[in-house]
Amino acid sequence: MTSSSPGGGVSGEAPPRVHGDGGTTALVAGTTFCLSANGGDVVPGGVQGLFVDDTRVVSGWRLRIDGAPVEPLGVLESERYCATFVGRTPPRKGRADATLLVERIRRVGDGMVEELRIRNLSAEAAGLTVELEVEADFADLFEVKESRVDSRPRVALEDDEHALTFVLSSSPDRPRIRVVGDGEPATSGATFRHTVLVPGRATWTTRWVVGVALGPCDTLPVHDDGASPEGEAARRMARWRLSAPVAETPRPGLEATLHTSSEDLGALQIADPVHPDRRVVAAGAPWFMALFGRDSLLTSLMALPLDQELALGTLRMLADVQGSRVEPLTEEEPGRIVHEVRCGREGSLSRVGSSAYYGSVDATPLFVVLLGELQRWGLGGAELRELLPAADRAMAWVQHYGDRDGDGFVEYQRASDRGLVNQGWKDSFDGVTTASGRIAEPPIALAEVQGYVYAAHLARAELAEAVDDAVTAADHRKRAEVLRERFDERFWLADRGWYAVALDGEKRPVDALTSNIGHCLWSGIVPTERAGRVARHLVGETMWTGFGVRTLASDMGAYNPMGYHTGSVWPHDNALVAAGLMRYGHVPEAQKVALGMLDAARAFGGRLPELFCGLDRDEFPAPVPYPTSCSPQAWAAATPVSLLRTLLRFHPDLRCGRLGFEPALPAAMVPFRVENLSLAGARLALEVDEGGWDVRGLPPHVSPTPAPPGR
Repeated sequence: MTSSSPGGGVSGEAPPRVHGDGGTTALVAGTTFCLSANGGDVVPGGVQGLFVDDTRVVSGWRLRIDGAPVEPLGVLESERYCATFVGRTPPRKGRADATLLVERIRRVGDGMVEELRIRNLSAEAAGLTVELEVEADFADLFEVKESRVDSRPRVALEDDEHALTFVLSSSPDRPRIRVVGDGEPATSGATFRHTVLVPGRATWTTRWVVGVALGPCDTLPVHDDGASPEGEAARRMARWRLSAPVAETPRPGLEATLHTSSEDLGALQIADPVHPDRRVVAAGAPWFMALFGRDSLLTSLMALPLDQELALGTLRMLADVQGSRVEPLTEEEPGRIVHEVRCGREGSLSRVGSSAYYGSVDATPLFVVLLGELQRWGLGGAELRELLPAADRAMAWVQHYGDRDGDGFVEYQRASDRGLVNQGWKDSFDGVTTASGRIAEPPIALAEVQGYVYAAHLARAELAEAVDDAVTAADHRKRAEVLRERFDERFWLADRGWYAVALDGEKRPVDALTSNIGHCLWSGIVPTERAGRVARHLVGETMWTGFGVRTLASDMGAYNPMGYHTGSVWPHDNALVAAGLMRYGHVPEAQKVALGMLDAARAFGGRLPELFCGLDRDEFPAPVPYPTSCSPQAWAAATPVSLLRTLLRFHPDLRCGRLGFEPALPAAMVPFRVENLSLAGARLALEVDEGGWDVRGLPPHVSPTPAPPGR
């Protein structure tokens, strides 16, 4: 959701964000992104560069004025795809202070455009030599991320008196980029050079344009007519902003957080290459600007209050690449939902030699869960019937491939040494451990995955009822109830008061206390009589940091608050925990998690990262960043939206003609107002104050009611 600015205008008119001179800047426009130093240079030899469709097309982009780099002053980001790098040259000879201000305005989209402005703040004319050195390596994203870039020369420069044209000579498709500028390109050094005189109190400008052609049939786009490369990204963001809800609340920082979340979710959207009109959400920048089954599904689910079309596009694209055969190397199986799709230079994931990898145990049931939820938000008719076969294939995978040994639980074990060892959301090598710290042996049946399957059965039953298929509905409700009973019997640790995180290959409970049990509350698989003990553990001393729930309790053998999945705090994880607590009526605990997360978001300047360290707030009053956390990251961006929905207890069920709405907002958020909330073609306005609540703009056949039990 976006928010109102203090002056009453929409937050899209808020001033640009400003960064200091440390670290890196990421500009994102769909599957194009640029990582650079905060001075604007792309420094060769590391992970920086301009990436298009998982291929690094520019690996070096260095500006020198009179042979010296520009001293950075700051970065102004007006859009996720555009930034102005502000710097200065060293003082001119005989002067104590710098007099030349340097602005580099960079836009990414269909390639990249950079405009350079040098402002002479002195009354005396300045003679300058301006040079831009460019490098290209066409490295695959995985080669860059994993520091495996081939150092052998494989890029050639073609002769061109007006441009620098780089060609990947080692490829039969000959991917290429062309850099066009006003200077004198020197192919011997891949450098543009200007010798200029800037009059006193005057400004000198030039621009460089990067055009990219990666496919054999692609032509090099050129923007030398003054056009910008980010046209589609700008149009997409404009449409997104027009449809975004607008919220007002007195809680400090919340409006900025909601605005940032909405902007990031807009920037992370990519087009389905086969159906450009479809929008899906990529997992996160910089390394995951691609379709990820689990991430895209959960993000779409969490972002439903912003946009339901995003969920529909995600479901359709995932259905198009749903598994159809048994292929051990990619772990494709009939009905399985893909884990990850890539389109880099080699057209392959480094792990498996294919553009698609299916090694996810939870994306398949989550596909059905999202479809069921989208139906409650108004999806019906031909669009619903179009996706039902994919849902049935997914449920068939659950039964025939997911449950590998016929014990009633879905488990995973990688099919080759190239696959992921762990295939739930905690997919690091040590993501599943016992209380003593021993790594669990596969095949592994994760607790939260059984919950997802339970929720998928109930969702498929509701989908069947929506098309008057009573037999299918009854079958899936029965399967859900049997699974719920079996889960409680095998996973519940009576002496501990929590659910095992998994069953290992010997069907022994993996007894660590983890945040996964919060997902079990979210799915509804936990019997009501167990929920209280589970809730107390989730917000108890060993799990609660003050900002969020840890992934692993502090008294477990593998605990490390700086570990990726062994004690860190993940915002999306906490969003599901909060929703699960609220589902079972544990309102104070749900509010505690939501407020802690929103405090963390405020400390991070309104943008929640992928994860942060699980250190205690009593010891560290601000959340400690995790060094390689993705930002922006999709399900972290969707977390504030999901938390707000949880606190509002906002649960549409349009097939039944009702909107479950029973706000449980903490007092610090009241009065609260949101407008332009999309629901089945209508635009709602919600208002909550000390005297009650109000909903306006509902479709004629829908009436508000208290939130339904168990939701």
